[in-house]
Amino acid sequence: MRNRLHFLYTAIFACLAFVACQWSLDFGKDGRAVTDVKIHRYDKLIDEYVELNSFSALQKMSTDYPQETKFLIEDVLAIGSVSDDGINTRLREYYTDTILQTLRHDALGRFSDMSALERDFTRAFRRLKRELPHMPIPRVYAQISALNQSVVVGDSVLGFSIDKYMGADYPLYEQFYYSYQCRSMSPQRIVPDCMAFYLLSEYPFPWEWHRTLLDHILHRGKIHWVVAQLMQAATLEEEMGYTEEEGLWCKQHREEIWNHFVESGRLHSTDPMLVRIYLQPAECTYPLGEDSPGEVGVWIGCHIIDEYMAKNSHLTIADLLRDTDYRAILKDLQLPY
Repeated sequence: MRNRLHFLYTAIFACLAFVACQWSLDFGKDGRAVTDVKIHRYDKLIDEYVELNSFSALQKMSTDYPQETKFLIEDVLAIGSVSDDGINTRLREYYTDTILQTLRHDALGRFSDMSALERDFTRAFRRLKRELPHMPIPRVYAQISALNQSVVVGDSVLGFSIDKYMGADYPLYEQFYYSYQCRSMSPQRIVPDCMAFYLLSEYPFPWEWHRTLLDHILHRGKIHWVVAQLMQAATLEEEMGYTEEEGLWCKQHREEIWNHFVESGRLHSTDPMLVRIYLQPAECTYPLGEDSPGEVGVWIGCHIIDEYMAKNSHLTIADLLRDTDYRAILKDLQLPY
């Protein structure tokens, strides 16, 4: 079951979508209006169809949210094609599972009001638009994914699954997730997670040539560093969702962490298993010991980018996001590799 429930960091490359927005009176650097974000309650539409077998809800899903419905059926739930005979009945039957009925009820109750989330999304996208005036603002919507993907993202749409952000202590999670996974499933993670993966969709990892663990570390660190600026996080550790103890461990062992990468020669490795070990959520980063937190590669990448941007104050966020010459960044900081 744990393998079937895809976690956020394994979902990004399978997710696509589309756009809409409302204009406010705030403006970016080029004078273009910046959007107020309204979260579209696709989750409620799903619930109305499932609970009431509502034809009008089903019709709205097809006419007002055709892309969201296609992605939900074909990519998130993977129960068939939207063109299959009887697919609507299959969708409804899927959600009437006893566990999912409880989950839907609890999630809709937990997220009955999304005004605070809308304000957070609006502030983050306004800051993003000031830095990247030509970047499109996506249509943001909520869905119920049956504990599958946390975030779906594409060229012009951004969806998040309310059932994946019920809080670390939500009892149902204990049946399907490890404790370190539950920690990242709090409502406070919705906006930073969405911003991170929206940026990754616009500035994807450059696979077009030979890429190493170093490239992955600095690319992911770069994305999280930018999100920290957009969210005005107090620390990079806060943006990553680290506890105070985890952040302190990393700071106390920073030199040891970097020496581990350099001396082992792993920075030059293209082994995808090593990428997962150092960048994926986990109980710990086991080559660094059981006391280490997970995602240490992301943490060190964030801090290298932080030093690089502090040293090169003339660079903008747009400059940073476009730059994928990660060896040059290390050379600029005179870091060994």
